[in-house]
Amino acid sequence: MNQESLRLLIRAKIQNGHLPHNKIPRVWGSPIDGETCDACDAILAKEQLLMEGTTLAGGLPIQFHVQCFQIWDEERRPA
Repeated sequence: MNQESLRLLIRAKIQNGHLPHNKIPRVWGSPIDGETCDACDAILAKEQLLMEGTTLAGGLPIQFHVQCFQIWDEERRPA
């Protein structure tokens, strides 16, 4: 998926509530295999790094590719 398409998908998921618009207070990275990125819905491969965190409300962990996390962090902030 190209960068602009990914940005539009993440923006839409923030607007429809599928991704949080609030800051994630604690984020950690770890290698993982077979999990799904909550932003782009693609499977994280073994050689990729998973960015994971939980929302302030204590919801389920949110998982991202590093690039998806960076775009989400930019898009969630008010313009």
